[in-house]
Amino acid sequence: MKKLKINGPIIPNDYQEIYDWFDMEATSPAKVSSFLDANSGKDIEISINSGGGDVHSGSDIYTAIREHDGNVTVKVTGIAASAASVIAMAGDRVLMSPTAEMMIHNASMIAWGDDRTMSHAADILSTTNKVVANAYILKTGKAQDDLLEMMKKETWMSAQEAKKQGFIDEVMFDTNNQLIASSSKHLNMLPPEVIEKFKNDKQQNKPDPKKDEAILMQKKRAIARTNTIKLGGIKS
Repeated sequence: MKKLKINGPIIPNDYQEIYDWFDMEATSPAKVSSFLDANSGKDIEISINSGGGDVHSGSDIYTAIREHDGNVTVKVTGIAASAASVIAMAGDRVLMSPTAEMMIHNASMIAWGDDRTMSHAADILSTTNKVVANAYILKTGKAQDDLLEMMKKETWMSAQEAKKQGFIDEVMFDTNNQLIASSSKHLNMLPPEVIEKFKNDKQQNKPDPKKDEAILMQKKRAIARTNTIKLGGIKS
């Protein structure tokens, strides 16, 4: 069985090259689609360890997996939070490690402007929350209002709780199982200014960005942040 790892933040397609250059794990729709296309008609296994990220990229990945013409087994091995929890719902069977966590919450965004702009932003977020909840509804069978309340509270679930609530089918390594038919601090995402600098330098055909001391310093800092991940969590 072919296997795919969805690790690191969920990012738009045009960010993948940048994360790859920084040697940072990240997952874009194009990366997942490439794997699915190469394994059309085959049964596949997808493991997830991601704190979430871009909600629209997460939706794109969720849809692509749902459309795959083979059986899909999803295993949550570390964390499936925010957009990554939506992706997890795409599996025909969803398993979760007893040491893993799942988190669902409301969408968030940055907005500025007058009262009309802020009111419009609130409407966008409200709609996004309902759209995201659809993935949970299809998996759990719960009512929309119940799921929206769980999202509002930022609900964290152990494997056992996720199974009880219907988000997964099985706790991994549990011999008693019977099969059933952005917290941002977890994302380790690159700062927007670094991404914009990389894209601008590329468009202007400047020298190899690896020679840019500022970017090299940011790369070292990003790697250092990644290395701070310990059993107790991510240190800021």
